[in-house]
Amino acid sequence: MLLDQSDTVFAGQIPALYDRYLVPFIFQGYADLLAERTTALQPARVLEVAAGTGVVSSALAARLPNAHVLATDLNQAMLDYAASNRAAPNLEWRQADAMALPFADGAFDTVVCQFGVMFFPDRVHAYREMLRVLKPGGTFLFDTWDRLEENEIPMTVSDAVAALFPDDPPSFIRRTPHGYHDQDAIHRDLSAAGFRQIEIETVGHRSVAPSPRDPAFALCAGTPLRNEVEARDPSRLEEAIEAATAAVAARYGSDTVEGEIQAHLVTAS
Repeated sequence: MLLDQSDTVFAGQIPALYDRYLVPFIFQGYADLLAERTTALQPARVLEVAAGTGVVSSALAARLPNAHVLATDLNQAMLDYAASNRAAPNLEWRQADAMALPFADGAFDTVVCQFGVMFFPDRVHAYREMLRVLKPGGTFLFDTWDRLEENEIPMTVSDAVAALFPDDPPSFIRRTPHGYHDQDAIHRDLSAAGFRQIEIETVGHRSVAPSPRDPAFALCAGTPLRNEVEARDPSRLEEAIEAATAAVAARYGSDTVEGEIQAHLVTAS
C-alpha cells in the first residue's frame, strides 16, 4: 500500500499522547521482547531507527550498560519528547532519515527498529542502508504488525472511524501500521537488499487498557489517524473518539478492555 503524506507526521500533541496511551497499550510488550533479543547478541554499538518516544531505546540502554545506544528518528518532535523523558548515560539521540543514514559503513553491531519499517517509502533501499551500517556478521532486528484482522481493538477503532466518513474513510491504521504484514514480501524485500539469513517469528500478545476510551483516544488522537480526521473535518475529532469508544465498549465491555494483538519479529543478518 502507498503511504499518505500525513502518515509520517508525528507532531503537536501526538508524541505525548502516543507515549502515555499507546506504549502501555500495545508497544511495551514487544519493546521488552526486542530488547531481550538484542541483549542476547551482546552488541557494543546499537543503532535504533524510528525510535519514536524511546521505549525500546531506554530498555536497551538499561540492559546494555556497557554499550553505546544511538536512537534516531525522522521526527524531531518524537526525539525531543524521548530525550526529555528517557535519558541515560549510554543513550544518544539524533535526528536521521532511514533512507539516508548519516553513519559510516560497518559502524554498528546491531540495528533495531520497532514498528517503523512500515513507514519507509522504499523498504528495500532502507534495508540496504541498515545492511551498509552493520559490521560484517551484524544483525538487524525489527518488528511489524500482522494484518489488522489479527489485532482486535485497533481494527474496532479503525472500522468505527471509517464509518463516520463513508465517502472518504480514513484508512491510516489499515494502510500503514498494518499494511506490511505479508511474510513473503518481507522476506523478498530483505533478500533484495542483500540480507541472507532471515527469520520471521509471529508473536501474539494481549493488549489491555483501563477503559474503552483509552485505546479509542490513543489511536484517534495519538497517531496520524488524527491528521486524517482533521483533514476531513477539524471539528469531528471528538466525535471520532466517541464513536470509537462506543464500538470498543460494545465489543469488549465498559470497564477494563482486552484484545488480541499480533506482530512479526524479524531477524536478518
